[in-house]
Amino acid sequence: MAGRHYSAASAAAKAQRSPILLFSLSLVFISLIFYIFSSSSSSPSPSTPHDTTIRAAPNPNVDYSFVSSLEKFLINHKSKSSSRSLDDTVRGDVDERDVKRLDDLVSAEEEKRLYGGESSFYSPIRVYVYDMPSKFTYDLLWLFHDTYKETNNLTSNGSPVHRLIEQHSIDYWLWADLIAPESERLLKNVVRVHKQEEADLFYIPFFTTISFFLLEKQQCKALYREALKWVTDQPAWKRSEGRDHILPVHHPWSFKSVRKFMKKAIWLLPDMDSTGNWYKPGQVYLEKDLILPYVPNVNLCDSRCLSDSKRTTLLFFRGRLKRNAGGKIRSKLVMELNGAKDVIIEEGTAGERGKNAAQIGMRKSIFCLNPAGDTPSSARLFDAIVSGCIPVVVSDELELPFEGILDYRKIAVFISSSDAMQPGWLLSYLRSVSPSQIREKQINLAKYSRHFLYSHPAQPMGPEDLVWRMMAGKLMNIKLHSRRSQRVVKASRSICSCECRRPNSTIPVPFS
Repeated sequence: MAGRHYSAASAAAKAQRSPILLFSLSLVFISLIFYIFSSSSSSPSPSTPHDTTIRAAPNPNVDYSFVSSLEKFLINHKSKSSSRSLDDTVRGDVDERDVKRLDDLVSAEEEKRLYGGESSFYSPIRVYVYDMPSKFTYDLLWLFHDTYKETNNLTSNGSPVHRLIEQHSIDYWLWADLIAPESERLLKNVVRVHKQEEADLFYIPFFTTISFFLLEKQQCKALYREALKWVTDQPAWKRSEGRDHILPVHHPWSFKSVRKFMKKAIWLLPDMDSTGNWYKPGQVYLEKDLILPYVPNVNLCDSRCLSDSKRTTLLFFRGRLKRNAGGKIRSKLVMELNGAKDVIIEEGTAGERGKNAAQIGMRKSIFCLNPAGDTPSSARLFDAIVSGCIPVVVSDELELPFEGILDYRKIAVFISSSDAMQPGWLLSYLRSVSPSQIREKQINLAKYSRHFLYSHPAQPMGPEDLVWRMMAGKLMNIKLHSRRSQRVVKASRSICSCECRRPNSTIPVPFS
């Protein structure tokens, strides 16, 4: 009886405490929810448009300037000893036995990866960087460094050669990242290896653009021939005929005298230029080569800039109004657009003054005109992207960087030359684009800008990172054609092609 009385009293006491307990637990739960949401608001979700503009802002600990980054790079490497003790780059005569020895080592390494489990087979891309003589690498970087303040060194069309070198300096940014100490690198989908048998790909660190513009013509051609012999004498080149070698030739004039001997290598290009003005048929094609963006000539319009920009101009263009080859459409567009309301068309000028004028104009404009130049592409496209100005691309033969990853329809407008030349058509079309469509593209421009900012250290999702993501997609085909070329017998039909024909074209583009 006493026990039952005690249980009843205990139950009554619990019943009295339950509301207090529930109230206390509710307060704790509400506080926890408030803390979580307040933390989220201070660190916006990466999927929100607000966050994408913040992420577009340059990191103060990262160098985005070619000249500034190069200065530090040369100082850091001036006192360092050569890396020759770390790798096995061949520096003497080679014969078939050297090639066979490397091939046996590669086969053993690949078998180990194949049967070593999924984690070893799907590892980051492994790149071997050739330790080339300094006349192909550091000497050329120093040559640029010691002369870039000169202002009288111009191309035939008046462009400062040092600025052109900066625009095409992809060879520097990739090399600087690859040879940096692994502890300082941020990219995890590519690693440098020091044994050739461990490599998926081989990087050739020859600065073809600097040598073209800053050396005398005959001196440049002689250096090209030396570089050609040096690379093609390597056992790894002989083993694959260069199919797994990466050659940066980002300016269409560079390496022109000897590149036909390296046409099976993976070329890093600004575009394909199918007109035949810069590349011979069969030299370049999308299955083999990779398109890389120019280095922007203007500064990034970050989140504050984007919010402060008053875009009152409908369409803006500043650049050379007369160009050769496919760029002849520029002069026709100028005649069509000059004097139109809310449209600014200006002749470009070189130097800081020209850069500032272009930067101000793009930041005040909704759309930026991007017609073809001497080649289908130009740096202006990437200037527009980092300025938050929607590119209007009028270049029928243009190929774009990283298009296997990026959808340019989200940030740009593509107009055929025939439509653009119809009187009144282009401006009528642009004025018909709704404010919501414009806003959506501007938000995406803020998000995409990070993909076009070369830097040191190279940043995840920056252009250097996207290079290796695109290379990963090419790797199986590279291995396929390398192995196939090694085993075909003389009597076989050894031509293997992946043909890409343009409409009305009879010229196939082979993959052999």
